[in-house]
Amino acid sequence: MPCGLISYVARMVGTELLADVDLFAEFTDDELAAIAATAEVRTLRRGDILFTEGSDPTELFVVVSGRLAISNRSIDGRESVVALMEPGAAFGDMGLFLGEGRTAEARALEASEVVAISYAPVRAVYDARPALLWSVVQLLSARIRNMDGALADAVFLDVTGRTAKRLLEMAGDGDEFTMPVTQEELAGMVGASRERVNKALAQFVRLGWIDQNDRRYRITNRQQLEIRAR
Repeated sequence: MPCGLISYVARMVGTELLADVDLFAEFTDDELAAIAATAEVRTLRRGDILFTEGSDPTELFVVVSGRLAISNRSIDGRESVVALMEPGAAFGDMGLFLGEGRTAEARALEASEVVAISYAPVRAVYDARPALLWSVVQLLSARIRNMDGALADAVFLDVTGRTAKRLLEMAGDGDEFTMPVTQEELAGMVGASRERVNKALAQFVRLGWIDQNDRRYRITNRQQLEIRAR
């Protein structure tokens, strides 16, 4: 895509997306426009790495379409998926405040588009209006709370319980959903081997709590699944 067209798309898409991003919730229209004017749309194929753990951070991202996994890898190659980024989600902003290397890897789970936003114009807004940083404190506090919950899950829930909880999170308010990740990636989210997660899924099917057809799932006994996830 020609550079001029990339900039045009970024202005049209990025401004609309930025208005719904928590990090920019209190920015004015002019501030959002100045940030979006420097943005670029990047197209990713499944498996493409947007950034690696430890790499130098210079920009944050907003998902336009598709899904990305934020993950860490052990020294022996095992992966822990810590978050899924879907349309409208912003990520990669930690380096804006810490100035250190990336704490995780970002990988496209399917064909995706993201808007890449340089840190520089965002810092300029905070330098001009430092009171906006209170919203950043609230955002980071919410993330710490979520991390506390994930840590509690790892300590108090077994693999079957963590698998049940992830299924409920993916289903949201509905009972039918398509698994947005492979079973190997689901295992990374649960923090267990693929074999143990598959065993938990098979148990849920056998008990009549879920129906499964390839990557299509239907929750048939939400109450029991919720009890198992506690």
